[in-house]
Amino acid sequence: MLNVIGSLFLSLLLLSQAAVAATEEDPWEGFNRSMFTFNDAIDGAVLKPIAKGYKAVTPNPVQKGVSNFFSNLGEIGNITNNLLQGKWDETASSTFRFLINSTAGWFGIFDVASELGLKHYKEDFGQTLGYWGVSSGPYLVLPFFGPSTVRDGSGLVVEYTYIDETEALNLNRDDKLGLMALDVVDTRARLLSAESLIVGDRYSFIRDVYLQSRAYDVYDGNPPRKEQSHEGSVDGSWGEDANDDSWGDDSWGDDEAFSNNDQPEETSWSE
Repeated sequence: MLNVIGSLFLSLLLLSQAAVAATEEDPWEGFNRSMFTFNDAIDGAVLKPIAKGYKAVTPNPVQKGVSNFFSNLGEIGNITNNLLQGKWDETASSTFRFLINSTAGWFGIFDVASELGLKHYKEDFGQTLGYWGVSSGPYLVLPFFGPSTVRDGSGLVVEYTYIDETEALNLNRDDKLGLMALDVVDTRARLLSAESLIVGDRYSFIRDVYLQSRAYDVYDGNPPRKEQSHEGSVDGSWGEDANDDSWGDDSWGDDEAFSNNDQPEETSWSE
């Protein structure tokens, strides 16, 4: 599976060279729009209907518990990337959050750590690369994963290769796949209400929000002026604690941006 992901990413880089240049940050717009349409078709035919059904039949407290559970698993990656960035206070906070929520919070179902005042610092390997000066590179839409950049796509491959957060649960292969599917459905369900925010050309809107959010995340809310001209900065994002930007942890966001009480819009991503 990991080899397939890596091969897909490398293939995308080669294929995108032939795409039509449109903007400085999105020189492969022709290819990216095609991949965006492909992802939308999959989403509209499969993922969105499942997510709407999940949201309709699952009580809000259960949805919140599921979201908390996956957020707690994500602390393993947060610990690693905060440590790689030399953010000692953030590393300590992420470590204590994981320990407390995994025990007193019943495997993370309850966010006890937040009640105790421990802040959530979400970091991924793409942000770590950006922290150490690696530029984002061109915007790139990945199959199934959605909005990304060359840097963030590379970080995604590294994380899927070296950081397996489910190892802490000692699950077999089938259980891991089931857990991954639940994570995707839960994340998509929390983004149903976000569709009403999209205005104008949907591809451009989502691209611009993603690039702005990533610049904000990489530079901890204070991107330099040069980055602002290309990626901008926003005081918030699609995801939890102004983070997340994939279908998993990279473009679809996380759980605090939209309340579980929000009602899903009928507009499909594939429209």
